[in-house]
Amino acid sequence: MSLKSVNQLEKNAVELEILIPKNEFDEAVTRAFKKNAGKISIPGFRRGKAPRNFVEKYYGKGVFDDEAINDILPAMYEAALAESKVEAVSAPEFEAVSNDENGVLIKAKLYRKPDVEVKDYLGLTAEKEVEKVTAAMVDAEIDRMRERNARTIDVTDRAAAKDDTVTIDYEGSVDGVPFEGGKADGADLKLGSGQFIPGFEDQIIGKSIGDEFDVNVTFPTEYHAEELAGKAAVFKVKLHAIKCSELPAADDEFAKDVSEFDTLAEYKSDIKAKMTERNAQAADKAVEAQLIDGIIANMTVDIPAAMIETECNALIREYEGNLRMQGLDLNTFFKYTGMDLAKMREQFAPDAERRVKVRLALEKIVELEKIEVSEEDIEAEFDKIAKAYDMKIESVKASIPAEGIKSDLAVEKAINLIKEKAVITEKKAAKKTTKKTAEKAEKAEGEAAEKPEKKKTTRKKAADKAEEKPAE
Repeated sequence: MSLKSVNQLEKNAVELEILIPKNEFDEAVTRAFKKNAGKISIPGFRRGKAPRNFVEKYYGKGVFDDEAINDILPAMYEAALAESKVEAVSAPEFEAVSNDENGVLIKAKLYRKPDVEVKDYLGLTAEKEVEKVTAAMVDAEIDRMRERNARTIDVTDRAAAKDDTVTIDYEGSVDGVPFEGGKADGADLKLGSGQFIPGFEDQIIGKSIGDEFDVNVTFPTEYHAEELAGKAAVFKVKLHAIKCSELPAADDEFAKDVSEFDTLAEYKSDIKAKMTERNAQAADKAVEAQLIDGIIANMTVDIPAAMIETECNALIREYEGNLRMQGLDLNTFFKYTGMDLAKMREQFAPDAERRVKVRLALEKIVELEKIEVSEEDIEAEFDKIAKAYDMKIESVKASIPAEGIKSDLAVEKAINLIKEKAVITEKKAAKKTTKKTAEKAEKAEGEAAEKPEKKKTTRKKAADKAEEKPAE
């Protein structure tokens, strides 16, 4: 076998000694020579025609060794890992130790999955608080739909006002010198959106089409472009157009346009039902989070930094994917926020560590409770994914390893077990307004008394679902 020894290093670090037998190594060297022969030039021979012994004499005996090792080592490493029963949580660092008549000896340093101790994870306590959906909250949702379906109208008979969208040319300067990124033609700006530097939008309010004027502002001291931070600037502005939004009336016709219902009352009833369901789901997630907190508080584990780094990379990829959906990329995001990759890693590190802890704790509970996942469970999950993404089940199976599905389902069963055994008490949702104000809000149709709930990103893994926390 390829594995010679397993050496425990500091904490969760492990060193595997892997021997590539000489005959297998020689075969790999031969393959490397044949692969590269056509590209090799040696004086006295046509390109690709020099015998191997001449090539090795000219370039050195070990000229093909590295490529041969890279060709054969991955399979050898996987075999050694399986034989050692070490569960790796990091990529290995390889070091060639010797190359003799026995073969090539390689040392692979890696980090293994840490030992985990969890206790008192059954019978945990949690409070469940379900927020009641009020008429004002439903009206606020109706208003959001009205805004989404608003009609844009050109304004020609009045000056610009808050909430108007204006089209402007502008050019900024500091001490009379224009600066990079300070000029644009035909830019659209919604007044009151806070999109521009504080004070900029306010100075456009009251101006009319065709007006040319100066806007005087001071860049924030924490501005992302350090050379402009805290400095006074003057923008030359010309106002070309003013547009405003006209909201549709909240009536039966509106309900027909934006929904499957014939009346506004039916539409409101549906909105209330969906909001009630969302609130119930949010309450369930909050209960899960409390139970997870209890498990983490009672766990003992020494997590390798490599695991947290890997999870941090996953969080960054998730965030980058969200940015791409908005038409942005990381570099653009960094440019406009003053952040960089190191700062982002620092910001995500606590969440990454928590996610790792949650996964390790739940996997340990799976082991302790001897939770099993059947082939029928796995097949049902593949079918569920295929239907959710409108894919053929064969395509899903080709893209998602069955072992990953099995692991996620086991963790999900562990979460369900913890919830079943927990002591959960119902808590009355705290009122956000006085009774008088609430009653008034109930009657005032169209008035928004609540902010919309922030949409959360559904995570793929069951352990992550228990920790659903959007990146800020």
